[in-house]
Amino acid sequence: MTGWAPAVIAAAVVLLLAAGFWFRFLPDYLFGFTIKRKAPIPGSPAHERLEIEAARAEPRLWIDTMPYEKAGIMSHDGLALEGWFLACPGGKSGKQQDAAGIGSFISDTTMILAHGYSGHPRQLNGIAQGVYEHLGYNILLPSARGYGDSQGEYIGFGWLDRLDYLRWIDWVKKRTAPSGPVNIVLYGISMGGATVLATGGENLPPEVKAIISDCSFTSLYEELWHLMKRRCGFRNKGLLKRISGISKRRAGYSFEDASVLNQVKKITLPAFFIHGGADTFVPFEMGRALYEACSAPKEFYTAQGAGHGEACGSNPEEYRRRITQFLRKYNL
Repeated sequence: MTGWAPAVIAAAVVLLLAAGFWFRFLPDYLFGFTIKRKAPIPGSPAHERLEIEAARAEPRLWIDTMPYEKAGIMSHDGLALEGWFLACPGGKSGKQQDAAGIGSFISDTTMILAHGYSGHPRQLNGIAQGVYEHLGYNILLPSARGYGDSQGEYIGFGWLDRLDYLRWIDWVKKRTAPSGPVNIVLYGISMGGATVLATGGENLPPEVKAIISDCSFTSLYEELWHLMKRRCGFRNKGLLKRISGISKRRAGYSFEDASVLNQVKKITLPAFFIHGGADTFVPFEMGRALYEACSAPKEFYTAQGAGHGEACGSNPEEYRRRITQFLRKYNL
């Protein structure tokens, strides 16, 4: 028995250390892994290198061949957020005099496009080109807080971003309305889809006419609960709540706060929900739940066989046709 004592003591010490790591360090690590900024800080050498490399990439993306304007707002919590604006001359949706050019005319409709969790405005290059060329809309591509050219130490996961989008909407109104009407459509994919749906639950101005959301999650808590099993091989409510508490203290929101589903219940605008039928990252059932919770005029498009964020790439023509059909239904 005496011979076993050192081994038992050593095992107990290892278990205690592991437990200490679990309860003290693991939640903090997982918070940083999930919520902290991944992109280089704007103005840093690493950020500049990435921008130069992206602009020089071959073949060049459509967005990098276009003469876009730099757009910017200040968030409610003091972050400088940046975006790209492409004015569509004339435009098929109607035209009006452009505030930025005497005697020039631009579209009276602007689509604000929200990128996903691992994204950047360039992620939306394909949909932006289609909207610009086929629908004749102006395009605004914001970098979400914590991404690209925008400031922010923490990612907003659509929840903080919904407040940012209220300011982006105001920016579009001022930029495009020297005379004539202003129409705004919100579009987002993945986290961006959550952003525009969460924005839709706020008190929006009448210029915002419709919302298009591709593969949004129902709530941040439910999405991370799902991913905990998928990525880590286990689920632990206590651990997730501890990470959520850290997020509340540092980033300003808990995972329980960030309920897209609750926001969707307040939407009054026409809403178009898109979800890949084979999406396992954000389960298809979440997309259906959001659709069912919406009491506004709505449509749902299942992209058969498409994984997460792949609905457009799997069938671009059908994707564009469905979106165009939805928007034309509301004279946009």
